[in-house]
Amino acid sequence: MIFSSTVFLFAFLPLVLFFYFLLPWRPAKNGVLLLASFLFYSWGEPVYVLLMVASILANWVFGLLLGEKGRDRRKLLLSIAIVFNCLVIAFFKYEGFLAANINALVGSQLVPDLHLPLPIGISFYTLQAISYVIDVYRCEVEPQRNPFYLGMYIACFPQLIAGPIVRYQTIQDQVVDRKETLDDFASGMRLFVIGLAKKVLLANNAALLATKMLDMGGAQIGAMGAWAGLVAYTFQIFFDFSGYSDMAIGLGRMMGFRYLRNFNYPYISRSITEFWRRWHISLSTFFRDYVYIPLGGSRCSTPRWVLNIAIVWLVTGFWHGAAWNYVGWGVYYGVLLICEKLVWGKALNRAPKLLRHLYTIAIFVFGWSFFWIVDPRQLVEYWKALAGAFGVTGTSTVWELTAWHYWPLFVACIVASTPVIPWMKFRVTAWAEGRDAGSFAQDGLVNARHIGADELCVFEADCCDSGKRAAFLALGVLIDVALVALLLLSCASIVSGSFNPFIYFQF
Repeated sequence: MIFSSTVFLFAFLPLVLFFYFLLPWRPAKNGVLLLASFLFYSWGEPVYVLLMVASILANWVFGLLLGEKGRDRRKLLLSIAIVFNCLVIAFFKYEGFLAANINALVGSQLVPDLHLPLPIGISFYTLQAISYVIDVYRCEVEPQRNPFYLGMYIACFPQLIAGPIVRYQTIQDQVVDRKETLDDFASGMRLFVIGLAKKVLLANNAALLATKMLDMGGAQIGAMGAWAGLVAYTFQIFFDFSGYSDMAIGLGRMMGFRYLRNFNYPYISRSITEFWRRWHISLSTFFRDYVYIPLGGSRCSTPRWVLNIAIVWLVTGFWHGAAWNYVGWGVYYGVLLICEKLVWGKALNRAPKLLRHLYTIAIFVFGWSFFWIVDPRQLVEYWKALAGAFGVTGTSTVWELTAWHYWPLFVACIVASTPVIPWMKFRVTAWAEGRDAGSFAQDGLVNARHIGADELCVFEADCCDSGKRAAFLALGVLIDVALVALLLLSCASIVSGSFNPFIYFQF
């Protein structure tokens, strides 16, 4: 089940919210969430619910044992817990990949390929389990002694299949002592609608062009079609992923959870280092805190730092999927980050802002080709098309490519991927409160290190002037009317059976 489906929007979510708010006791609410999460996950994969339950129980035991501070060999126990979780991912996600490559290397069917279906979201909920046991080991959180509450944290349906990766220390108090309010519910609903519109109205329509160009092949579409398809995929993956994260954060807010944001306008970045502070923040911080820093981080010699970066990005590439293109994608970004630090970083910092921005755009747009195209031969052909090897339009005409039909969508995607609306919100709020707006880049929502999600959900100001208060309230009503329109358009698109790909199966 996915958020952008009729079953979820018109049956599952209303029923869950009804029973969740019907029951007044916190244990009962948590029980509703746990049962709903298991039902949500089992909708497409009933058998793999047992795998999730086993993971929850195992990590609950690990947490209890690691929480005994006087216990001997805690480091050994932590190693066992990490190995257990990694083996779960490795077996179900990489068994077929390893079998195929080993058999190709030795020239015989040495390792059987079990053709296991990938448990959806296994990478996300397993990373959450790993972060939990490590934080317990570090004494940063107390072990959760109620296995049902730990299960609710690991399996909670809003962030189960596509993140964000929620660390237990972020919500440990909210598990047993959160408060649901009407204001929070309304704010969460607004953010959910925005995320749904990103997914359905922007990402799904960009996917139409991206899929068509990829299916036609580089020789047929030429440079024009190849670049149009790659740009469309660039918008598809951003609005698909960030939209899903917004929906997850909004759902959590509706039920009293305050998740951290997962995307912070990455396409406005002026370096690749900045890009990875803004893109999939929960994953970047996970690898920083649990892989990069334990390896030594940047507080070491230059050769060791290079090795640390190489390890982190090799692991990051493998995490995204069991295919060599994801490894290549990880190597691509690892090399670029090393070069930014050691080769051209100082020159880049002195360059004009526009040039730095264009440099970053060129790198991440081309980088998505690794992520998009799994078959190496198809990838090479697509690169040739990007370079103009098959001419401007290949064997097609401009009209047959139909890429020009999508220019209104591209304009909408460009506007939505830049902080135009947050800037307007920032200025209006400052005006309503009668204060100087200050620096939007430093103080506003788009600060690269700003990971709080409260401002994503709330539009309010402390107005002293009655006239300004009335104008601000009227603007809020207009925004809500616009959001209702977006909700209706999104639902109409879903009900009509429009193209609605699910991009997270490989995770």
